[in-house]
Amino acid sequence: MPQKITKAVFPAAGFGTRFLPVTKAQPKEMLPIVDKPVIQYLVEEAVESGIKEIIIVTGRGKRSIEDHFDDSFELEYNLVEKGKHNLLKEVRKISQLAKFIYVRQPKPLGDGHAILCAKEVIGNEPFAVLFGDDLVDSEVPALKQLMNVYEKTGSSIIALEKINKKDTDKYGIIKAKNSQKIYENESKKTANRHQTKKLFSKIPLYEIESFIEKPKPQNAPSNLGIIGKYILTPEILNILEKTKPGPDGEIRLINGLMKLKNEQKIYGVEIQGTRYDTGTKFGFLKATIDFSLKRNDLGPSMRSYLKTLDL
Repeated sequence: MPQKITKAVFPAAGFGTRFLPVTKAQPKEMLPIVDKPVIQYLVEEAVESGIKEIIIVTGRGKRSIEDHFDDSFELEYNLVEKGKHNLLKEVRKISQLAKFIYVRQPKPLGDGHAILCAKEVIGNEPFAVLFGDDLVDSEVPALKQLMNVYEKTGSSIIALEKINKKDTDKYGIIKAKNSQKIYENESKKTANRHQTKKLFSKIPLYEIESFIEKPKPQNAPSNLGIIGKYILTPEILNILEKTKPGPDGEIRLINGLMKLKNEQKIYGVEIQGTRYDTGTKFGFLKATIDFSLKRNDLGPSMRSYLKTLDL
């Protein structure tokens, strides 16, 4: 059996320039989808998938991320005094999600470099990586879908999504050596805590032959784009250490994966669920609307409001 994955790395040291000016003093990862920051959705996804240690790679101006996942005695005391026990429960739950570890990336030298900053904490173990731009709304958490396949293959696993061919220049694109569909099932608790239901799905699995970073549509080998969720074997760390920075001075994870592919198989999994690219303004707004519509306290009002718009 492959070694169990208990650690997840969250690269969160970027400047978030696409959301300026709001990200001038506020981390992009802390922008809220309704009333929770994006990074909390991702941490909850990791915890629901079985992750025990959350390693967040931060940089200058990211202190609010650490504060968010820490205890807040003053706030909790204030909520107790005012009898707001439901809010108190929500606030306390955040710091109890997992064990949080923070490492610094002194300069934004690429996603591969960010992962290397966590090398000592990762150790010689397989680990997950979640980037802060990809939220997936699904019955089975997206990371758990990757972990289920890892348990069968013992290989590095990359999350994929079929994208519009005209958008290939915005993604890393894979060329598949072969593909298959594997049956997967996952137990999920129902509203009745004494019962579970089985979720069955046919997950497309691809053995990856090569990667191409942001190819023009006419040069793209497929429409399978890489999204920001990975299971990586520890060999990637030694490879990244030996990977030279590109012309932009950055060490890219995709370059390390190209070399890892020569040593072991790498698979891609087409994630089942609805993905939101919260790294774009439209994707962020779309997620905010859709997530609000799913809530009992906001959904009815939001639907009524949307019906009043002259669309």
